[in-house]
Amino acid sequence: MRNVWTILVKELYTYFVSPVAYFVLFVFVGIIGFLFSSSLIIGGINRMETTEVLNVLFLNMSVTLLFFAPAMTMKLFAEERRTGTIELLMTSPVRDVEVVMGKYLASLTLLLMMLALTLPFPIITSFYGKVDVGPVISGYVGLILLGASFLSIGILVSSMCRNQIVAALTSFGILLLLWLIGFIARGRGTIGEVLRYLSLVEHFEDFARGIIGLKHVIYYLSVTAVFLFATVRSVESAKWR
Repeated sequence: MRNVWTILVKELYTYFVSPVAYFVLFVFVGIIGFLFSSSLIIGGINRMETTEVLNVLFLNMSVTLLFFAPAMTMKLFAEERRTGTIELLMTSPVRDVEVVMGKYLASLTLLLMMLALTLPFPIITSFYGKVDVGPVISGYVGLILLGASFLSIGILVSSMCRNQIVAALTSFGILLLLWLIGFIARGRGTIGEVLRYLSLVEHFEDFARGIIGLKHVIYYLSVTAVFLFATVRSVESAKWR
């Protein structure tokens, strides 16, 4: 556990000595703030309830994470491969799973910081009407699970790339495919149902509406576990190349 903590702190340090953390935190909050302001204005014009405004807010945040998650994970392994420091890390007295978990938890910590900075938005919404705490909690739970799965996919791609930009674009492409597959598969019978289950967005919609479904939680945790396991295997295989 000490090795995981050491790597986590080291990765957080590298985030904040580079523009990555500041870009992710401030630009993300700025975009969400703009979208939130727009939804409040539109909500006031159309007499939307606060629950509907928050629903739109969480859906906007989920889509925005689609763009920011690759930026948070692109450097985790790709930069070390490019600079050659990955060899030093792999020959140090630390297990591969500890390396992966340390780097992953660093990106997850940054994600939690991002989401924490958006907490004032539901509070502002309460000035315009009564806000039910339940949908707010479920919305953030869904965002954490969704973001965790995004990051697990991103770190796997980063472990297989030497270039950060390639890692970011590849991660975004995979995430976009898993996002859109649900829309493409609608109305296509049994195959469509299977593809919809694999879609990331299909499982988030209930969270945005205030429903924490066990099957959705299991889905996101399973996706995260599978891709982290694949990342460990990818790192192990790199030793033999």
